[in-house]
Amino acid sequence: MNAPINAQRRQLVLHEDDVGMCHGANSAFLELTGLGACSSGAVMVPCPWFPEMAEAAAADPALDLGVHLTLNSEKQQYKWRPLTSPSRAAGLTDEFGYFWPDVATTRRKAAPQAVETELRAQIDTAYHAGIDVTHLDAHMGAALSPEFCDVYIRLGLEYRLPVLLTKTLSAYSPNDNLVGVTEAAFQRGVAEARAKGFVIFDAAIQTTWGRPRSKPIEPAYKALVEGVREGLTFFCLHFNAPGELELIEPRSAYIRTEEYELFRDQSFRDWLDAQDIDIIGMKPLREELRARLGRSTPAKARKAATRSAL
Repeated sequence: MNAPINAQRRQLVLHEDDVGMCHGANSAFLELTGLGACSSGAVMVPCPWFPEMAEAAAADPALDLGVHLTLNSEKQQYKWRPLTSPSRAAGLTDEFGYFWPDVATTRRKAAPQAVETELRAQIDTAYHAGIDVTHLDAHMGAALSPEFCDVYIRLGLEYRLPVLLTKTLSAYSPNDNLVGVTEAAFQRGVAEARAKGFVIFDAAIQTTWGRPRSKPIEPAYKALVEGVREGLTFFCLHFNAPGELELIEPRSAYIRTEEYELFRDQSFRDWLDAQDIDIIGMKPLREELRARLGRSTPAKARKAATRSAL
């Protein structure tokens, strides 16, 4: 999982989004990472089960764990708030102080400065907790939307962390939350990130959210993997062990839990291993970025890690 970037190869990051959202997400990430079926993950720092994941990551620096920058709380009855306790005027929260449930409202209401303050707090908290942060990506795509993409890139540059961006908006499969974003607006962020030295992914594909429960899962995921082309692809997965998730989202929990069961299945993992694809993590991309930028670890990350050890 530590292969260098090679545009002539099919390279795939098997990534778990939403780590820290609940206990089942954490246990799935740890189990599947141990089995070699997950090469990277990203934690939602404002979520209730962040402390459990932070403790596990601090105890095992080999884990490839980034920060899933969080600006939305989309569940109907399972909510999280900003770390920074912003005023209502900042536009980050609803009337109860929770993040907005949808990206469109966040884009319309949130002040970019408040967004930057919050996202910086999430990264700093991850470092303070002892996580060797490997990258940044965006929950529901909110942080990479045109209104906040300059913040997203600036934080990646400041902390010397790769950011998830694809060459085109259509190649970013989780774009269903970015309704109304034009290709031209998306390309401004891509051009800025490329100019700053970031690697741009060829594609990001995601969990098969529309799959009905009656439809077998394995053929759909084999088709996704077989469709990976040469270059760098990010697979946004949402593994979750059964348990509390069935209470959080009873109608759709099966999508995450069946995905988890598939990737822990030995026969599927054997099939995956047999594919002519390099499974890589985000940590080698971080090291290549830091080598290009000429500094191994940003000062703020060093200070945060030092304080967490005191």
